[in-house]
Amino acid sequence: MRKIPVYPHPAAGWPSLVACTRKLMDYKAFLRGSLSVLHSNQPKGGFDCPGCAWPDHKTHKSLDVCETGIKVIASETTSRRADAAFFAKHSVKELQGWSGYELEHSGRLSEPLYYDAEQDRYVAISWQAAYERIADTLKNLDSPDEALFYTSGRVTNEPAFMYQLFVRCFGTNNLPDCSNMCHEPTSVMLGKQLGVGKATVVLEDFEQAKLILLFGQNPATNHPRMLEMLAHAHKQGCKIISINPMREQGLNKFRNPQKPTHMAAGQSDEMVDEVVQIQIGGDTALLTGLAKWLTKNDKIDRDFIEQHTSGYEALDNWLRQQSWADVERGCGISKAEIIELAKLVADSPATICTWGMGITQHVQGEDNVAMITNLLLLMGMIGVDGAGASPVRGHSNVQGDRTMGIHERPKQSLLDSLERVFKRPMPQENGLDVIQGAKALMQGKIKAFVSMGGNYAVAAPDKSAIQTSLTTTELNVFVGTKLNETMLYPGKNNLILPCISRTERLITAKGEQFATIEDSMCQIVPTQGRIEPISDDLKSEAQIIADMAIQVLGADSSIPWQDMSSDYDIIRDYIAQAIDGFENFNERIRASKRGFHLYHPARHRVWATDSGKAQFEVPQYPITYVAAQMADITLGYHSNMENDNSKNNEPEIHPSNSDNKQTQSAEQKVWQLTSVRSHDQFNTMIFGHQDRYRQTNRRDVLFMHPDEIKRLGWQKGDSVMVSRQDSKDEHRTLGPLILTEMDIAANAVATYYPECNDLIDLDTHAPDSRTPSYKSVTVALQRVSEGELAASA
Repeated sequence: MRKIPVYPHPAAGWPSLVACTRKLMDYKAFLRGSLSVLHSNQPKGGFDCPGCAWPDHKTHKSLDVCETGIKVIASETTSRRADAAFFAKHSVKELQGWSGYELEHSGRLSEPLYYDAEQDRYVAISWQAAYERIADTLKNLDSPDEALFYTSGRVTNEPAFMYQLFVRCFGTNNLPDCSNMCHEPTSVMLGKQLGVGKATVVLEDFEQAKLILLFGQNPATNHPRMLEMLAHAHKQGCKIISINPMREQGLNKFRNPQKPTHMAAGQSDEMVDEVVQIQIGGDTALLTGLAKWLTKNDKIDRDFIEQHTSGYEALDNWLRQQSWADVERGCGISKAEIIELAKLVADSPATICTWGMGITQHVQGEDNVAMITNLLLLMGMIGVDGAGASPVRGHSNVQGDRTMGIHERPKQSLLDSLERVFKRPMPQENGLDVIQGAKALMQGKIKAFVSMGGNYAVAAPDKSAIQTSLTTTELNVFVGTKLNETMLYPGKNNLILPCISRTERLITAKGEQFATIEDSMCQIVPTQGRIEPISDDLKSEAQIIADMAIQVLGADSSIPWQDMSSDYDIIRDYIAQAIDGFENFNERIRASKRGFHLYHPARHRVWATDSGKAQFEVPQYPITYVAAQMADITLGYHSNMENDNSKNNEPEIHPSNSDNKQTQSAEQKVWQLTSVRSHDQFNTMIFGHQDRYRQTNRRDVLFMHPDEIKRLGWQKGDSVMVSRQDSKDEHRTLGPLILTEMDIAANAVATYYPECNDLIDLDTHAPDSRTPSYKSVTVALQRVSEGELAASA
């Protein structure tokens, strides 16, 4: 292997502090931002950092925030304003040409705005006039199902509960949210296998674990506060294995900025013992190999399996049918290496499997989660201290929003509960998720689009098509804090409604209010902003929802919308009546500095499944699924989007027509492409262009291993076009991208999300969860010369 230039320093440390300071200055947020940083993740009177969903430790520190969190805080506390004066200088057509980075730095939305088509600009509008436009359109739809109500995971519990209630009182379950695009396979499979689609661990389990398997994660960039826990676990003797196609440099060592000895003496902590560098999409195959060896050699917990599980025989039979040749072909790891890892699993009395979107965002994402859960069940690692399933969510309250009822496929128990509490019928038909909603937009079936936060068009696949479709609607409403690309493709009526951010104080006629969030490990914690809002024209999300509900549903509604928006205790009392696990909500959230943990039956080996036991699941797809694609086999695995209630998603294999085979030459080859986020972004928010650990300062790059570059006869810095035939055999291209070296598996390339989203179509997704395959699509690469670039320009 050729030596790869790597980031020579530990994660965090002085470079992190310097980057944070620069970002606060860059956003002109040094004073407001610094004050907010001091209150981030602090108990009783602090706010929960919107940067990720990693839990707070029981022993709070005076400064408890990471580099990513400070960047998000800088973004929210900027002194720049994207107000009517800003839009007077910039037409919407001009802004459509701005990059995500430029839009992110335009400033805080600070007054309600309406798109004036004649001027091609957003102009100021009164709140009341905005609400009247919303009501006029929504009340005149032929059906409530012609409206789509999207939610970002940064919305706190109380407004999320109000939002889903408003939408259902309006008459639809069209409540897609960002879960559809990230951890939906986790929710689907953990729900099916364990009874609850959430983590079975609490943060303290990481202190007792003896083996931690990290699947598809890059904590140093996406949730840096996890690094401290990993370093601590490692120091306690826990073995930590990273399973990832990319050898992420931010996982080598960790220099804790909050340890004076680390900073002064240049010390750092080790974190990862080994990196298992599987091929993209090889997780199910690797886990199959582990399970195959463990079952054959009787290294499993048979007492647990017999007492607590169902479906073992079917899984065991399936494992016996899988050959080691297919296991190796499927994951790119040798049998000997897999067996060594299996022996670590067998010897561990307490194992945590933790994963990110590198597991879920695949066509076979549900199989990945199923096999992780199968492994834990085989070893009896659910309901044991220091062990369990730990999916790590991205948005700080994406899990809480789901708990509050933001779901397009609600459980009947939730609808029954809402009907009981609010004495009115709730819609019974399933609504549209992100993928179905985007298709309905394109087909002209959606007449009104309402977004409670988020950047829907850019976060979803087929960005350009969604943006074009938004221009055909009767109404688009965007509730948010910052300008983004989705807001710049106006329909007949386009409104931007600015809201108070997580960092800002919320004072109503009933006094200062606090909200709550649910972290990745089912902990409900309070959050309360501490700085003054940037504008007097801002409203809370709860107030905006209440105002819309009254205008749309009528002032004679029996639901006290305005009382709820001015007194969050009233919302929490309703939540306590309607949502399981929130009994005595107000009393419990005030009783502890850290809030309270929602009861998780699987932690107590109680299984809320159909069988009453934990359920083993056999994967739906062949373990050689990705390898078959690389060999140019067309797999017809896309779910039937017109049959949402279909239970039969059995895949079919269709050998490709030989006339359509990719040319396997030095200039064109089939590769597996994955999307990544840089160290200078959070989801679709682009803070800057410096990806410190990957040592690049631009976003138009294509990462490839230097050995692969050499084998092709190419060079670092070459321009490369990326293309693929999508599920409808339509040709998609991206580029030119600049070839950049990275320690990534063979036959694999990576580029940045969300810039790559137009490569991904709406039909390339997991069958049940319909989560897009952002992390694994088959592409062809073509090097282009300067002359070709000039000619195309």
